[in-house]
Amino acid sequence: MANLAFVGLGTMGGRMAARLLEKGHHVTGYNRTRSKAQWLIDKGMRFADSPRAAAESAEFTFSMVTNSAALEKIAEGPNGVIAGLGAGKLWVDISTVSPELSKALADKVRQKGADMMDAPVSGSVITLEQGKLSFMAAGRRESFDKVKPLFLDIGVKATYVGANGLALVMKIATNLSLTSQMLAFCEGVLLAEKGGIARETAVEVLTHSAIASPMVQYRGPFVLKMPDEAWFDCNMMQKDLLLALELGRQLKVPLPTTSTCNEYLNAARAMGLEKQDFAIMFEVLARMSGVLK
Repeated sequence: MANLAFVGLGTMGGRMAARLLEKGHHVTGYNRTRSKAQWLIDKGMRFADSPRAAAESAEFTFSMVTNSAALEKIAEGPNGVIAGLGAGKLWVDISTVSPELSKALADKVRQKGADMMDAPVSGSVITLEQGKLSFMAAGRRESFDKVKPLFLDIGVKATYVGANGLALVMKIATNLSLTSQMLAFCEGVLLAEKGGIARETAVEVLTHSAIASPMVQYRGPFVLKMPDEAWFDCNMMQKDLLLALELGRQLKVPLPTTSTCNEYLNAARAMGLEKQDFAIMFEVLARMSGVLK
C-alpha cells in the first residue's frame, strides 16, 4: 500500500480519493473547502492544511482541479504542490487544462528532482463509481509504469500516449465529441417530440439504437430529468471546448462542430443554465423551438 496525496476533492476527485482509500492506500487530502472533504475524512483520509503539506506527506500526489488558473494556484508559491515535492516523488495531474501550462509545470517539477505526468480521464461520475474510468497518461514512460497500478485501482484502463502534454491533447480531442453527440441526440429527441412522439419514447428508442454511444446511454435520459448535481456543468464543458478551439487554431485544424456546440453553451449561460449539466442543451433547443417557454 502506498502513501498518496490528493489535491482537489470535488465531484470526481473526491470519488477517486475514496476508491484509493477503499483499496487500502494511505491518503492525505487537501481541498480549498474542508467541509466538502469531511465525508472522506470520515472514511479515514488525513486532511492537510495546504497543497504543499499534502505533497510532502506522499510518494505520489494526484490532483484534479477545475481549470488552468486553479492548477497554477495549487502548484505555485510557498504552499503549492511543487514546494512539497522532492527527489523521487511523482505528481500526477488529472485536470483538463492547457497542455502548454502542464508542460511548463513539469519542467519546474523536474528541477526539484521529482517528476510530473498529465493523466486526464475519460468517463463520468457513473463510470467512476463503477470502476470503469479510462486514464490517458503522458510524461516519462518509467513514471507511467510506476503509477499504472494506482490508475487501475481507480479505473479499468490506463494508456500511455507519449511526452508531457499529449494526454491533455488526447483528452481535449475526446471531450469535443461529447457535446457534438449530445447536441445531435437532443435535436433527434426534439424533432420526434414535435412530430407527435412522446419524449420518453424517443429517448427509449434512441438510447437503444445504432447512435447509442456509452455517453448517450447514460446522459440521454437527462433530457427527461436532470440530475440533482451536475456531472459536468456548462461552464466546465465550455472550458474544454475553448481549449479545443484554441488548439485547433494553433494546429490549423478546422473545428466547425465544436464551434457550433460552443455557441449553444453560450446560449445556455445566457438563459441562466450554466450550473446545469451540459445536457441542458436540450432545454436551449426546446425553448428555441417553442416546446418550452
